[in-house]
Order: sequence, then C-alpha cells, then structure tokens
Amino acid sequence: MNSPVPPLIARRHFLHDCGVGLGKMALAALLTEAFSPAARANGLLAPRQPHFPAKAKRVIHLFMGGAPSQLDLFDYKPELTRLEGQPLPPSVIGGQRYAFIRPDAAVMGPRFKFSRHGQSGAELSEMLPHLAKIVDDVCLIKSVRTDQFNHAPAQLLFNTGFQQPGRPSIGSWALYGLGAETQELPAFAVMSTGSGLSGGSALWSSGFLPTIYNGVRLRAQGDPILNVSSPAGVDPHLQRDTLDLVGKLNQQRLARDGDPEIATRLANYEMAFKLQTSAPELMDLKSESKETIALYGCDPDKPSFARACLLARRMIERGVRFVNIYHEGWDAHSDVIGNSRKNCGATDQASAALVTDLKQRGLLDDTLVIWGGEFGRTPMVENNAALGRSGGRDHHPQAFTMWMAGGGVKAGLTYGATDDLGFHIVENPLHVYDIQATILHLLGFDHEHLTYRSQGRDFRLTDVHGKVTRALLA
Repeated sequence: MNSPVPPLIARRHFLHDCGVGLGKMALAALLTEAFSPAARANGLLAPRQPHFPAKAKRVIHLFMGGAPSQLDLFDYKPELTRLEGQPLPPSVIGGQRYAFIRPDAAVMGPRFKFSRHGQSGAELSEMLPHLAKIVDDVCLIKSVRTDQFNHAPAQLLFNTGFQQPGRPSIGSWALYGLGAETQELPAFAVMSTGSGLSGGSALWSSGFLPTIYNGVRLRAQGDPILNVSSPAGVDPHLQRDTLDLVGKLNQQRLARDGDPEIATRLANYEMAFKLQTSAPELMDLKSESKETIALYGCDPDKPSFARACLLARRMIERGVRFVNIYHEGWDAHSDVIGNSRKNCGATDQASAALVTDLKQRGLLDDTLVIWGGEFGRTPMVENNAALGRSGGRDHHPQAFTMWMAGGGVKAGLTYGATDDLGFHIVENPLHVYDIQATILHLLGFDHEHLTYRSQGRDFRLTDVHGKVTRALLA
C-alpha cells in the first residue's frame, strides 16, 4: 500500500539543503495542499478502502497486561492435579529457562473448578461466569505462542510486531490503512485501568509513521485529555483567533521546512478545539440507561475497566476506529488465586457486557473485540521465600489463551490445544504474528502489502512473518 504522505517528504532535507528553487517551490505547494487543516479530513486521515472487503470496520482490543493464567481460567489440565508437588519430566522442560523458578519446580494444578458452557461446550473456569454466558459468541484460541518471556518485550511484540520500541502499533497501522471516520474524536483512542504498563506508551505509538497516527490516551479522571480545557478568562472567540494565527505561522513553517510533524501539530490543535465539546459529551454517561449501566457493572462517575468498556462502545458509535483498553495487574508470581479473583472480578462482567451490548445494537458483526495478554503462566509453582512469593506462576511463552468476538470471527469455536500438562502446543499453533496477520485480514488488508517505507525499506506490522489463520474466520 502506498503511503498517503507525499513521497518527497522523506527527501525534504535533501531538497532544502540543495537550494534548488524549483524543487523547493514544488515541495512547498504540495505540502501546503496536503497538510492544511482544511485538508485534514481528505488527506492523511481521509477514509480509505482496504485491499478487499472487510469483515471488521473497527477494533476494541482489551489487553490484559501482566499475562493471565490460562491454566486457571481457560485451559483445564486435570493431569496437573494428579502430578501436583512433583517436578515435570526434564524431557518436557527441554532447554527452557525461567527468571524466578528452577526447571525442576513442583507442578501446581488448576486452582479453580472448570465446567462446560453453551452449545459449543467450551470449558471455562468458575472465575469467568459472565464469559460463560456469551461463550457461543466467542472464538477461544488456546494455542498462541510468543518469542518473548519478559513483559515489556512481549507486550511490544504483540502490540507492534517488534520487541523494542519504535515500531507502529496495530492501531496505528489500522488508522494508516483505513483513515478516520470521525473528525470530532481521536480515531485511535487508548485507556488504561490497571497499575501501569511495562511497555509504556510505545504500545500505542505510531513509530516511524507520521505521529498523526498515534494513539491518544484518555485519562480516567479530570479532563479526558490533559490541557484540553481553556484556561480561565479565555473565551471561544479569542481561542479561535489564537488558533488561526498559530495555524498561519505553522503553515508558513510547514511550507518552508516540509516537516510532516508540523502537519500533525496543525491537526492536533484543531482536534483539541473540537474535543472541548466532544470529549465531555463522550465521557458523560447520563444518557445511558440504568439497564446498560447494570449490564457493565460500572459506577458512571468512577474510573474502572467496566466504565472504560462502556466508553469504548460509545467511541465506536461515534466513529472511532481503534480502541485499546489496557488492564495491567495479571502478573501472578505469587498468589495466583487472589490475583485471578481480583482481576476477573474487575474485567469478566464488563468484557462479556461489551460483547452483549455490541450484539444488541447490531455493532458486533463489524466490530472486532480482542481479549488477552502477552504470554501465559507456567504449570509449575513459583515459591520464593526470599522474595516473599508463594502459590504463583512464572512467565510461559510457549502457550497461552486469548479470545476474539465479532468482526468476522467464527463464533463458538475453540481452536488449538496444548498437551496434558499445558506446557507445549500440540494442535494448531498460532504465533503472535499469525494473530496480527489475521486481525489485518479481518480489517480488509493483506498483511504482506500493508507497508510503509522507512530508512530505505518497506516495513509491515508482521515484518517477514505471519500467516492468516482462515480456520478462525466465519
């Protein structure tokens, strides 16, 4: 896919330093036309058609930072109960090394009861009673694997396709490929409801793409976006005049230097002005019915994962293209029972409510909902008196579980399987790159051809990896 950014921009310093008058004049004219505030809606963020008809028009990604324990929530292994207290055979462990446990650490069985639900008969932990009610609307994937076993690199890999900061996030790629459907709100919105993210803001960064494709983080309290409110004594007319003057100065600088980040600044000033009206209306949940508030289980006036899920539904109704909700806190190196209870209590009802609400409003068919973390947890227990840890599980990159719903995904499907110990994948392995390729496919893109040229070569989300998993498609 060709970049919507004029190709001469990548050569702006060459043209400027050479002093070629004709080149500078042509470049200035091109940039002025492409990056004027008035051209924002039909320029970098103009709605664009994907490579082929898309099943999903928008995405809500519920990212469970810290990595939920698949063995206590999704992937029931009674054999672990039978072997509890014994070490796993060395042949199973292979050469795998762990940060906080020895390879001969004792086996720990599932901590909760499991049962089957729905017509699909999907097996779920008692910690997920709300997901159990909608399990026939969900595609449960039990065979995901990753290359990274530390939080920040693994979170970056899942969100950006690379284990180090600097690459565009999935949301940025989606916005780059599809453009925006709203001029009143950020087309790529981010919320965080947990205790902080190891990968930081790089998880929703635009990387080497123009920063207009960055995710915009909405705050849980106060102004939704920092400094979006006008200072006391500044009326709308004065503010509009100020923005117009600043815009003219930025336009002159843009025409002279050709820096696309000036175009982003112009667009952001205009967006901030509009957000003074649209953001408070978005965040005000008074228009929601009591039934809807009860469905999500949220207090409209208090920050929570449930409130964020309800806001995500309101955003996609208003044309937001991609919403990330990060809920950090699943890193159960100790007390996996308490950790699972706490985090399932915070997320299960709202996650299921989001799917139910979208379905009731006719939005689920073309909205892709994704739920999962960066890797799994070990079948072996983590007990470390020196660190004050007991009854936990270490990081496990070889196998973990996630689920998707809507947006062209096959509902009621349980895909993939691990061995009797939950250690290795034995059926239908899916790498993180395969998940990314499938997400882009649902959005209408061939992941090998959604590219952007940077530093002399074409980059893509999946780099040189990934394949679409067609068995997941409806």
